[in-house]
Amino acid sequence: MKEDIIYGLNPAMEALRGTRKAFELFIAGTSADKRLEKLLKLAAEKAVPVRHREKADLSKLCGNDHHQGVALRVEGFAYAEFDAILDRCRDSGEKGLIIVLDGIQDPHNLGAIIRSAACAGAHGVIVPKDRAAGVTPTVEKASAGAVETIPVTQVTNIAQTLEELKKAGFWIFGASDNASALLYQQDLTGATVLVIGNEGEGIRPLVRKKCDAVFSIPMQGGINSLNASVATGIALFEAVRQRLKKS
Repeated sequence: MKEDIIYGLNPAMEALRGTRKAFELFIAGTSADKRLEKLLKLAAEKAVPVRHREKADLSKLCGNDHHQGVALRVEGFAYAEFDAILDRCRDSGEKGLIIVLDGIQDPHNLGAIIRSAACAGAHGVIVPKDRAAGVTPTVEKASAGAVETIPVTQVTNIAQTLEELKKAGFWIFGASDNASALLYQQDLTGATVLVIGNEGEGIRPLVRKKCDAVFSIPMQGGINSLNASVATGIALFEAVRQRLKKS
């Protein structure tokens, strides 16, 4: 059975609240540390053994120094089924809001996008199986544990998946630096898929053809493009703004 080492306070907390089996909690610090109180209480409730370690040992275990004195050994991350995201949209009673990522390769970008998607109330994130970042402990740390709160699905073919989403009643909107139409001109109040492309090349031509519309985010300064996770956040919360205004 595949196992992961999750590190950081929030990721460990969300993992303990989630459905994955936890085997051991490693901490560098004491129970008198206020930050650890809730974590230790939750570990006790879940009957997860607590091991005290030196910070240097945790750094070796995690492969970096960004663990905040916390590491959790858990069963490996399980991707959701594609149909589970559609079911979540239907069960919510809301118009679906889904993020599709076309080749995001930076795990920090992926983690930040998942965090934004969870905060915006999106119903799922879809990523390709090949030539793209998958969910790793680094992604979990960057998402601040949000991977435990929103379904993430891997698919073999992004273009084919967009066709399936269209058949399910979704409108597909792709982000592109060179699109003439602006994000703020799009109606994102219906069942919406936001497609975000690779950090360097954007969405691929075949994927772009599957979009019902492509939009750009207006730039006012000397730089003509945004980080992929920032662009995703802006698009997501424009959808949130429109939906709140309509309700």
